[in-house]
Amino acid sequence: MKTKSIHHLFFTVVFLLLTCSELTAQNSDSYDTYKGIEFKMPKVNEPLIPNNTVNLKDFGAVNGGYVLNTKAFADAIEAVSKKGGGKVIIPPGIWLTGPIILKSNIELHAQTGALIKFSTDKSLYPIIETSFEGLNTWRCISPIYGKNLVNVAFTGSGVWDGSGEAWRQVKKNKLTEEQWKKFIASGGVLNDKKDSWYPSEQYLKGSKGADQNVRHDLKTKEEFEAIHDFLRPVLVSIQNSKRVLFDGPVFQNSPAWNLHPFMVEDLIVRNITVRNPWFSQNGDGLDVESCKNVIIENSSFDVGDDAICIKSGKDKDGRDRAVACENIIVKNNIVYHGHGGVTVGSEMSGGVKNLHVSNCTFMGTDVGLRFKSTRGRGGIVENIYISDIFMTDIPSQAISFDLYYGGKSIAETLAEGGNTVTTKAVPVNEQTPQFKNISIKNITIKGAQQAVFLQGLPEMNLENIEISNLIAKAEKGFSIIDANGIKINNAKLDIENPTVFEIYNTKNMSLKNIAFNSTSAKAISINGEACQNIELTASPKTDFSKTTTLGETVPKNAVKF
Repeated sequence: MKTKSIHHLFFTVVFLLLTCSELTAQNSDSYDTYKGIEFKMPKVNEPLIPNNTVNLKDFGAVNGGYVLNTKAFADAIEAVSKKGGGKVIIPPGIWLTGPIILKSNIELHAQTGALIKFSTDKSLYPIIETSFEGLNTWRCISPIYGKNLVNVAFTGSGVWDGSGEAWRQVKKNKLTEEQWKKFIASGGVLNDKKDSWYPSEQYLKGSKGADQNVRHDLKTKEEFEAIHDFLRPVLVSIQNSKRVLFDGPVFQNSPAWNLHPFMVEDLIVRNITVRNPWFSQNGDGLDVESCKNVIIENSSFDVGDDAICIKSGKDKDGRDRAVACENIIVKNNIVYHGHGGVTVGSEMSGGVKNLHVSNCTFMGTDVGLRFKSTRGRGGIVENIYISDIFMTDIPSQAISFDLYYGGKSIAETLAEGGNTVTTKAVPVNEQTPQFKNISIKNITIKGAQQAVFLQGLPEMNLENIEISNLIAKAEKGFSIIDANGIKINNAKLDIENPTVFEIYNTKNMSLKNIAFNSTSAKAISINGEACQNIELTASPKTDFSKTTTLGETVPKNAVKF
C-alpha cells in the first residue's frame, strides 16, 4: 500500500509539472507583441550576429576596477569583427574602461556579475559633432558610441555604469543635508547662490549662457573645447544604424541621458533595467529620436528625468532633418520615478506618428503620460493610441498636454505658479506644433495633483483627443484649454476640488457618462468666447445643468445639456 501511495504521488507530481509546463508554454505562446496594434506595424527585424565568440579576458583585460581596459575592449571587438562579427563575452568582474567604439555585427554580452564601469577621466572622451537635445552640436563622445552600423546587440544581465556622478551638476534642493555635504567635500565648485554644485570650474563656465544644456553662441570646435567638462555625453549613443537590440542588461548612472538611439531603423528594447539617481540632471532613461519600427517592452525605469521619451529633433535642426519617429510599440513597462512615464516631445519637430502604449505602470512619476512642445518647434504628433495604464502617487498631472513647455518639470512649473494660459494667437507657420488624433483609454489614476491637463495653442488647438474608461482620484480634475474635438466617455472621478472640469475656449467637445463627487454649481466651469458645440450628456444620476457655470463671454447656445 505504501509503495502504491508513493507511485501515485510520483505520477501526480509529474502530471502537475507537465500541466504547469504546458500552461506556461501556452501563456508564453499567447503573448504577441504585435497583437492589438491599431496601425500597420512592420515586424521589427532583430540583429543577425554571426556565430563567433571571444572573451574579454583573452585580450589582457584586468578585473578589479583599477586598470583601464579600453584597449582590451577595442581589441576584442576588432578580433571578432575580422571574422565577420560575433559575440564579445564580458565575464563576471569589475571592468574599468574608457569609451567603447562599436562596430557592425557585434554583440556585447555582459554576463551576470559583470560590471563595466566607465572612467571618470574626462580627457578620455574627445568632443565630436553629434546631436543632443534635438540640436546639431558638439559633445563629448559617449562611453558607448556607434554610427552607421548594422546588427548591434547588448545582451546578458550585467551592468553598464556611466560614472555620471563625475559629470553632472546637482541642485541642493534635491539632496538631503548629508548628501549635499558629501558633494561639497568631494571637490567641485558652487554657484554664487550656493544652491548648485558643479564638478569643475570649467563646467560652471560652460553652463552660463546655455539653453537646455546647449551653447548656441559657440561655433567652432575650439570654442567648445574650452568648456569640455560641460559637454557631458549620453551613456549609449547609436546613430544612423539598423537592427539594434538591447535585451537583458542594466544601464545606469549616465552623465546625461542613458540610452539614445538616434535615426535607428528596427530597434528592440526589452527586459532591461535603466536607473539613474532621482536628482540627476537630464537623467532620462530612454530617448528614442527619429527612429522607425521600434519595440520597447518588459523593462523597468527609475530615473532623474523623463523615462521613456519619443523625440524627433528640435526647431530648425529637427525640421531640416525631417525624420519622424514612427511605428513604435511600448508595452509592459514599469516606471518607478521620473519626470514622465512615457513622454512625447518636447523635441518633436520632425513629427511623431503611429505610437502604441499599453499595460504600463507608473509609480510616483512626476507626470504619467506627458506630451509637450512649444511655439517654434513645428512638427505633427498624430495617431497615438494609449491603453491600460495604471498610475499611483503622481505629484503633479497624471495626463498632461502642454504646448507652452518652457524646459522645466511640471513640479517646478507648479511651484512657480502653474501653467501659462494666454488667449493671444500668433500666425500659423512651419514653427507651429500640432497634436491630433489621440486615443487614451482604460486608465487608472490613484492619487495625483491633477488628473488631466489639456492645453493647446489659440492658433493650433489640440485636436481629436478621446479619453474613455477613466478612474481617477486626484486633488484637481480636468483643465481643457484651446482644444477642438475632445471626447470624455465613461469616467469615474473622485476629485477634492469642487470644480471638476475647467473648460476654456474649447469647441466640439462632449462629456458622456461622467460620474463625479462634487455637488457644486461650478463643478463644470466653462469660459471663453471661442467655446462652441459643447455637449454635456447627463447620466441617470447626474444633471449637468445644475452643476455647470458659464462665463459671460461664452456664446449663447455654445453649450447643450
